[in-house]
Amino acid sequence: MAALILAVVVSLLAVVVPLLYLVLLAAGKRSDDGRRLPLPPSPRGLPILGHLHLLGALPHRALRALAAAHGPVLLLRFGRVPTVLVSSAAAAEEVMRARDLAFASRPWSAMAERLLYGRDVGFAPYGEYWRQARRVCVVHLLSARRVLSFRRVREEEAATLVGRVRARAAEGGGDVDLIELLMAYSNTVVSRAAFGDGSARGLYADVDRGRELKKVFTDFEELLGTEPVGELLPWLSWVDTFMGLERKVRRTFEALDSVLDKVIEDHRRLREERRRTGADDDDDVDHRDFVDVLLDVNEIDKDATIQLGTIEIKAIILDMFAAGTDTTTTAMEWAMAELLTHPSAMRRAQEELRAVVGVASRVTEDHMDRLPYLKAVLKETLRLHPPIPLLVPREPPADAELQGYGIPARTRVVINAFAIGRDPAAWGQRAEEFVPERFLDSAVDYMGQHFELVPFGAGRRGCPAVAFAESAIEMAVASLLYHFDWEVSAAGGRGSQAGTASPPLDMSETHGLSVRLRYGLPLIAKMHFS
Repeated sequence: MAALILAVVVSLLAVVVPLLYLVLLAAGKRSDDGRRLPLPPSPRGLPILGHLHLLGALPHRALRALAAAHGPVLLLRFGRVPTVLVSSAAAAEEVMRARDLAFASRPWSAMAERLLYGRDVGFAPYGEYWRQARRVCVVHLLSARRVLSFRRVREEEAATLVGRVRARAAEGGGDVDLIELLMAYSNTVVSRAAFGDGSARGLYADVDRGRELKKVFTDFEELLGTEPVGELLPWLSWVDTFMGLERKVRRTFEALDSVLDKVIEDHRRLREERRRTGADDDDDVDHRDFVDVLLDVNEIDKDATIQLGTIEIKAIILDMFAAGTDTTTTAMEWAMAELLTHPSAMRRAQEELRAVVGVASRVTEDHMDRLPYLKAVLKETLRLHPPIPLLVPREPPADAELQGYGIPARTRVVINAFAIGRDPAAWGQRAEEFVPERFLDSAVDYMGQHFELVPFGAGRRGCPAVAFAESAIEMAVASLLYHFDWEVSAAGGRGSQAGTASPPLDMSETHGLSVRLRYGLPLIAKMHFS
């Protein structure tokens, strides 16, 4: 009897508490002029779970379908977490520009707290620390001058990428698993920018150690995109431990912390030696890596109101890896995938490149401004395949207004960049098609001023590393298209079709921190220029 009574009470609570919560929220939302505001529409959910069961394997697509059925601003509940879903350019502009300050904070994240020391920039709540730390990144790490200073790194690593493709193709009769090589390129570009050539080469000098370190960074990026069950359903927090999540988080953090401690200590030791011997070279200021710059900030930035200690430096460096490796790789793989799926676009991009660069030469960043079609290809890729389709959530610390709806304080606000990029209202009837030509005579770009294209976000919380990522992506894709002709291998296709030279590429998606190709890019590379 006692068990039966307990079951009844639990069932009633499961139904009544969520309803009571919504009623209380609805009662207190008023506009700036005192009008009572309604909550956004909300599709029917389940007790306790809310709308979790609707997410499926590909949340960005499931949420897009929900928005198509119920509207561009929805109130959802994922377990105990109320969430507003934004799926139109107009609503996104209101969040990221018109009411940017009201939505500038971030919800607390267990993963960011544990992996990023609670002192990073990307996941930090809005406040003085975030403002100053972001300023350091924008002014000292990711300025146009600083991004240009890493040109040599990008060009050298692009040449290395070409060499690796050539070697793999020679070994495998032309077959190349391009994803692995793109990941190595992204990781090394960021490593050299963050740690410097000496430290980066030292970390990856031993083959086994280098492979282990790459696995650690892969786990780090995967974990950042993971929502622990316990955050959504606290009474199921034991599942995270049972599934090994806690152990993986601890192991990954300890491995990264050890690496960063060593790198920072080495930098401090070398800096002290240079000072002692008078070997400091002020003319070499543009060639310092991120660690050097961050160690200098406390001394050279008189406007800074925070002191960057070892913890803060480690957190900011890991932000650079989170923003610059997985997402960059994802953008490059989707660009190659779309070009392989659209041969006419591939031919046009290659013809443009080979006409600009010339014969038997190599691609450099001097060529980039003369490649409008390649730039259009990358814009179209990011429109259709934003690397992080559900942008990092925002959270208003106080009650806010959006599109005439009341948004309760501490409600997560998620912008579906994937849905916005494919919205026929913004892109017309061919919104689902890969058409780079749409950008040739268009001023629309992804720098945060055009809200129909927001793969990197916008406003205060827009990604400050857009220029760094753009340069790395363009350099690699241009080099691959210039030096090689590409086909889909049998392993990468869905079976040959009549009249086609190679099987069509399987474009199935898999969801993680970013949305990647499920089956990778098994391709055939044929040298065009040696």
